[in-house]
Amino acid sequence: MTATVRDDRLSRSVMFLCIGTALLLLGIQWRAWTANAQNTPTLSVQTTVVKSTQSNDSKTISTPSKSSARLTIDLSDRRVLLYREQQLVTSYPIAVGQTGWETPLGSFHILEMQRDPKWQHPITGEVIPPGSANPLGKRWISFLHEGRAHIGFHGTNQEELIGQAVSHGCIRMRNRDVVALYDQVEPGTPVNVRP
Repeated sequence: MTATVRDDRLSRSVMFLCIGTALLLLGIQWRAWTANAQNTPTLSVQTTVVKSTQSNDSKTISTPSKSSARLTIDLSDRRVLLYREQQLVTSYPIAVGQTGWETPLGSFHILEMQRDPKWQHPITGEVIPPGSANPLGKRWISFLHEGRAHIGFHGTNQEELIGQAVSHGCIRMRNRDVVALYDQVEPGTPVNVRP
């Protein structure tokens, strides 16, 4: 009976040690993640409803290395092109800034990335949590902060508007496309916006 009690105590001790180690590692990961999330400002983006019948499919050639990726936003073709070194890897259809809210031209870098971002209405201040009603969709990838303006790639709850000039400067993408793009880039990835 004594040997059984000792074996049982030893088994429990090993089990608690394993669980404790796993929790410690998860805590370290959580702390790193929340530290990055706390440095992320709340996003304020407006949406406009416009009907569209246009539909473009994404084209995939191969999977890139994150560190060698670069993005080109072609405003006239309404596509974002993902390159690795000098080779085109994939391209996705996008919606761009409308008249008066044009997507800015120039060279930028990805500044921050968020999964399931919340959205704050710029006029009412209402915060929309992640979910089907959120205008930012499933991902946020910013490349420009100017004052209160934040410009970046994001999903949308209005995928029928892809291909149109309807945003307030941001690059809207289908949710499945922005999720795929999110997995292929990282902060620091170059972004070039051309007419």
